[in-house]
Amino acid sequence: MKLDQLTQSILKSILTLACITLFLIFLIKAKVVIIYILISMVLTLIFSPFSSFLKSKLKFNNLFSSIASLLLLLVVIMALIGSFIPLIIEQSKNLSLLNNSELKSNIESLIISINNYFESNSLTVYDFLSEFTLLSDIDFAFIPKLLNYIISEVGSIGVGLLSILFITFFLIKDGNEILSRINGVLPKKIRKNFLSSFSKIKLLLSRYFIGISVQITVLFILYSIMLSVIGVNNALVIAFLCALLNIIPYVGPLIGLVLMGLLTMTNYIDPVLVKEMLSKVIYIFIGFSVVQLIDNFMMQPYIFSKSVKSHPLEVFVVIITSGVLFGIVGLIIAIPLYTSVKVIYSSYSGKET
Repeated sequence: MKLDQLTQSILKSILTLACITLFLIFLIKAKVVIIYILISMVLTLIFSPFSSFLKSKLKFNNLFSSIASLLLLLVVIMALIGSFIPLIIEQSKNLSLLNNSELKSNIESLIISINNYFESNSLTVYDFLSEFTLLSDIDFAFIPKLLNYIISEVGSIGVGLLSILFITFFLIKDGNEILSRINGVLPKKIRKNFLSSFSKIKLLLSRYFIGISVQITVLFILYSIMLSVIGVNNALVIAFLCALLNIIPYVGPLIGLVLMGLLTMTNYIDPVLVKEMLSKVIYIFIGFSVVQLIDNFMMQPYIFSKSVKSHPLEVFVVIITSGVLFGIVGLIIAIPLYTSVKVIYSSYSGKET
């Protein structure tokens, strides 16, 4: 009897492990479609209030309010793309006109100029920089190839964008009907708390995305002031891009800092301007650090406290796991997804999370 129970227990464990493995394989294989759906759900959450406003206040019917919401989304996307066009064109021209041998020569001259600058301040870095052989191993011809690759990927991005817009439109238009149908096919035990769980998830995620929007706006203002004072070209565009990158936990701010530095340095590649370049990069690093301290100790705790009441280590593990499964998008959706899971668990277990 005990042997049979042990066998059943082992089989149950193996079956559970197999189901989890199959589910993870499914997530990995279908991750593109899942990412499209998750992004569409987030956009629906953001733009549904606008659709509700049109229906309640301006008496639009469901179809026209959904179309108006989609048009607003398109306007926002086109405005975002349009704001980056001047920066992209400027940087593309600079990169496409690069002369590899001349660039290497300029970098060598730049190293000497940097050393002279530090020597004037009683610091010596030439020995370190002269032994830094990475530059000699770089084939700078990869830069035009990179641009061609990005252009070739525009088609794939377009297909993805159209898919997201299509899903978002029907979620805004028929979201309640889809929800009712899902609720109708669920078992009675689950059906009981499904709608209340969904409402709670919607409330928490609305607070989360409002908080994220406020965070991006504040960072954009602070970065704009900092870059304008320092005298960086295209300060507003760079500030907005770096603020937007903060929606990616942990990685986003680092990418933003590197981006700020690189876009500033491209305007001062001439060795004659090395002192000005170095001073601006140092000021950017200091200013960026101050802004991130404000973000980390004032804005982020407030945003997370309104959505995910979890230990920082718990949140970190969830974000990293989601990033491994879904890449950059996984890092972005980790907290909203985890919030949803916690609410569902709380509703059906009777425990407060």
